[in-house]
Amino acid sequence: MSGAARHVLARGNFRDLRSPAPEPDAAPPVGEPQARWRDLVDRLLPQAAPAHPDWPVVDDHCFARILLDNACNGPWRESVAAPAWANMPPDRLAVAIDLGNAVLSGRADLALLNRRSLQWRGKRRPPEAPATLETASLRLRRWRRADDAPFARLNADPEVMRHFPKLKSAGESLTEARALDRRFEADGFGPWAVEEPSGPFLGFVGAMRLMRAMPFAGGERPGSLIEIGWRLSPEAWGRGIATRAARLILADLFGRCGLPGVVAFTALGNTPSRRVMERLGMVQAEDFDHPAVPADAPLRRHVLYRLAAADFAGEPA
Repeated sequence: MSGAARHVLARGNFRDLRSPAPEPDAAPPVGEPQARWRDLVDRLLPQAAPAHPDWPVVDDHCFARILLDNACNGPWRESVAAPAWANMPPDRLAVAIDLGNAVLSGRADLALLNRRSLQWRGKRRPPEAPATLETASLRLRRWRRADDAPFARLNADPEVMRHFPKLKSAGESLTEARALDRRFEADGFGPWAVEEPSGPFLGFVGAMRLMRAMPFAGGERPGSLIEIGWRLSPEAWGRGIATRAARLILADLFGRCGLPGVVAFTALGNTPSRRVMERLGMVQAEDFDHPAVPADAPLRRHVLYRLAAADFAGEPA
């Protein structure tokens, strides 16, 4: 995607008229990471802007908007009370800080991040995505409010979440559901809700732009790689649903979206997911330590798979 064109509203004059004006300047709190965040958006990024005429914004509040929205996968004020530096959940603030540092170092495309933010806020038209992807036995669709309760049950199921660091509360699950659906508004693709015709919500399968730096080849540039993944309820296990849904999605990603390739990764011991990756024709690339998993956690070691568009075979013969 091209990020060369500047957006006039965003260049120092952007305000989301549906939201209050940004909070006034205040002294950074004692300690980290809040002080690093304030230094990043109040000083480092604005000071660097004159040397980057391709950047679409120059003001501190615009940098904050872009980074916070991308860390929250949507307008940050919808899930975080102002001031953001004081109320942002630590994991999301860490993502925002990492994105800002990646912009400073030239590893992240500020124009791409700004475009996603403006699309979420209705200031730019989001990319078109089909309403559904379907076969005779499977339907992939956008999320509905009726999916909230079954998704929360899925995220609270120890068997479903055994390869994740922890179970999710109902509130965490609701925030995730909204963020997953907003991916379509930012990128034109995302994680699809999965169901069989006339059947219940089974979970999701889909693609997400990786917005944090990852410790493997190509992962050092946030936003540059697309991950495909899935989380399905037990009644969908062992029936080939994840594989069939992923093939349908890959055909859309490599066809309509024109993506050159995707990655997938999971905890080293997650054999069922690794089998799905291999059935899709993905190639095991390397092992790595996931930066979002504590160093002493047994799930920290992950395995990475890759698939190039040219190597995608579609449905098996």
